[in-house]
Amino acid sequence: MNQYTQPVAASCPPSSFRDRRLPPGYICLRQLLFYCAILSVLACSPFKPQEIPHAAGRVPAEFSLYNEPTDLSAPWWESIGSTELDRLIRKALEQNFTLNVAFARLRQARALAVQAGADRYPSVEGYASSEYNQKRNASSKYLTKDSDTYALGLSASYELDLWGRIQSQREAAIQTVLATQADLQTAKVTIAAEMADRWVRLLSQRLQKQVLEKQLENNRIILDLIELRFRKAMVSALDVFQQRQVVANIRAKLPLVEAEAQLLHHELAVLSGLPPRARLGLSQSPLPVIGELPGLGLPADLLANRPDVRAAGMRLKASQWQVAEARANRLPAIELSAYAQYGESGLNALFDTWLINLAAELTAPLFDAGKRAAKVDRAKAEMDENLWTYREVVITAIKEVEDALESETRQREHIEGLEAVMAAARSGLEEATMRYRSGLSDYLPVLTQLIAVQNLELDLIEQREILIRFRIALYRSLGGAWIETTGLSETPGNKNQQG
Repeated sequence: MNQYTQPVAASCPPSSFRDRRLPPGYICLRQLLFYCAILSVLACSPFKPQEIPHAAGRVPAEFSLYNEPTDLSAPWWESIGSTELDRLIRKALEQNFTLNVAFARLRQARALAVQAGADRYPSVEGYASSEYNQKRNASSKYLTKDSDTYALGLSASYELDLWGRIQSQREAAIQTVLATQADLQTAKVTIAAEMADRWVRLLSQRLQKQVLEKQLENNRIILDLIELRFRKAMVSALDVFQQRQVVANIRAKLPLVEAEAQLLHHELAVLSGLPPRARLGLSQSPLPVIGELPGLGLPADLLANRPDVRAAGMRLKASQWQVAEARANRLPAIELSAYAQYGESGLNALFDTWLINLAAELTAPLFDAGKRAAKVDRAKAEMDENLWTYREVVITAIKEVEDALESETRQREHIEGLEAVMAAARSGLEEATMRYRSGLSDYLPVLTQLIAVQNLELDLIEQREILIRFRIALYRSLGGAWIETTGLSETPGNKNQQG
C-alpha cells in the first residue's frame, strides 16, 4: 500500500467540487489555511521578553566641560570649510572596501531575516509524475500491453506558533538586521574620521617639508657668511663645522618627512577604494583653522546618535528574543499537514480520480538529557553578555567624548604656551645674532637659539595638527544623523551591486 492509497483522514465529497466547478481539494485546503490563520492569530506569546530597566547603566547627566544643544544632522566636516576634504570623504563613502564588506553583511542579515520569518506561513509544494509501462506476454511474440500513469498533487505543512517560538525567531532576526545596519553606519563614521585624520596629517607633513626647505635655504646662507668670515680669519673653524652640522641635520630630516607624506597619500587612496599611487587631486597647503567647541548635548543623546551604541542595544534585544525562542522550544509543537493528489491511468481520466489528506501531528519533548534546558541557559548567558557589552559601549562612548574635550582644551593651552616660547626664542636669536656680529660672543649662543627656533617651528605645526585631530575625534565620538540626512545611508556602489 503506497501513500496515495492510504485511508483518507478527512475528505470532501467529489460532487461538491463538480457542482462548484472547482478543482478537487480546493475547498478543504482553503478551510485548512483559514483555520491555521485563526489559530495563528489566537496564539499566545508567553515568553515575550520584558524591557530591562536601566539597560544602559549609569549615564552621567551632563558632560564635564561643555553642555549645550547640538545639531548633528549636517556632515561635521563641512565645519572645517575645505572643499577638498568634503570631496575626499564623500568619495570614500561611495567606494571604500570596508563599507562594501559591511553592506554585504547587511544583505546577508536581511536574507536570514526573510528565512526566519518564512515559518510564519504554510509551506506549499507541488509535484507531478508520469510513468509509462510496457508489458510483453512471453507466450506470444507480438502481444504487448501499454499503460500510462499520471499524477499531480499539492502538499502543505504548517506549524502552529502556540508559544511564540517562530515569532521570537523572527524578532531576533529583525533586531540582528538593525544591528548590522548600525554597524554599516559605524563603519561610515569611522571612515569619514579616518579620511579627515589622514588628510590633516598629510597637510602637516607637507607644511613641515616647506618649513624645512626654507630652513635649509636660510642655514646655507648663514653657512656661506660664516665661511666668508672664516676665510678672513674673523671666526674659528669650529663655527663653520657647527653650521655645517645644522645644514646636514635639516637635509637628513627631509627624506623622512617626504616618506611619511607619501605613506599618508597611500592610506588616503586605499580608504577611497583606489590603488596606493592613484591621483587624488590634493592641492590644499595650509592647515585648516577650527572654531570653538560645538554643542554637545547630553550624554544620554549618545544612545541615539552613536550607531555603535545602537548596534549594541539591538543585539541585546535580539538575545532577549533568542531566550524566548529557546524557552518556547521546550514546549509541545503542533504541525498541520495536507496533501491533495490527482491521478489515474490515462491522461483523459486524470482529474476524475482525486485524493485529499489532512493530518495534525503533536510532538512533545519527553527526555533529551537536558539539551533544551542547556540551550535556554546558554541563551540567557549570551543575553547577560550582550547586556554588559551594551553598558561598556555606552560608557566607552561617554569616555571618548570626555577624552576629546579634555584633550582639545589642554592642547589649546599647550599651543598658547608654545607660541609664547617661540616669541621668546626669536627675541633670543636676534639678540645672540647681534652680539655675534658685534664680536661680543662666539657662535654657540647663536647656534643654540637658531636650533631652538627651528625646532619650535616644526613643533608648532605638529601641535596644531594634533589639535585638529582632537576635534575630529570629538566629532567621531558624537556620532550624529548626518548619514541619513545627506543621503549616504546606502552608497551608489552598493546599490548597483545589490541590483
